[in-house]
Amino acid sequence: MPGKPFIIVAIDGGAASGKSSTSRVLSERFNLLHSDTGSYYRAVTAEMIRQGAPPGDLAAVKAALARMRLETRIVDRSATIAISGRGAGDGTRSREVNDAVSHYAAIPEVRAALLGYQRGQAGAARGGGFNGLVMEGRDIGSAIFPEADFRFFLHADPAERERRRVKEGQDDRVAERDRLDSSRKASPLACTQGAISIDTTRLTLEQVVGLMAAEIAPRLAPA
Repeated sequence: MPGKPFIIVAIDGGAASGKSSTSRVLSERFNLLHSDTGSYYRAVTAEMIRQGAPPGDLAAVKAALARMRLETRIVDRSATIAISGRGAGDGTRSREVNDAVSHYAAIPEVRAALLGYQRGQAGAARGGGFNGLVMEGRDIGSAIFPEADFRFFLHADPAERERRRVKEGQDDRVAERDRLDSSRKASPLACTQGAISIDTTRLTLEQVVGLMAAEIAPRLAPA
């Protein structure tokens, strides 16, 4: 008898394009483990700041990375990160972290340190009895899971994305972060060939999820 399907869904896009909202709904709808890789980079950034390792000091960054032990804690349907026994706190959404995260994310050594950890979330999903993994970020379909079963790229008008962040009560320079992430040499933010591109500017959450679910549902439907 064939085994139960296990899928990987990669969702990439700029800040406030709708990645987190759609990922969470898809996680609930299809029993997928949700992995927010942006939260991993934010947690590492907060830890770098805590350890006094600025992004311009590569030696300090590498030393800080060597001291970090990355662990996964599954909370409800989300794979959250813990660093050396400490869970990521509210400080990961601070202005200081927002302004610094793209600078740390551009460092190849930081990306390399998180690569295996992120890929390991597929194992966490299997071990947790999920039907698959839905992972959101900026290089999921290009670098983390280029062979994902489904690859989506969400984008929206910059003014709309700024409005969304303000509505969420966050102080986040989304256009500047996207510029930095799109121009970095290591795994830049980009819509890869074959990914399904969705402009979320004028779509409701339900409409965006509907477009994605229409692609995913047949794969998980009984034969």
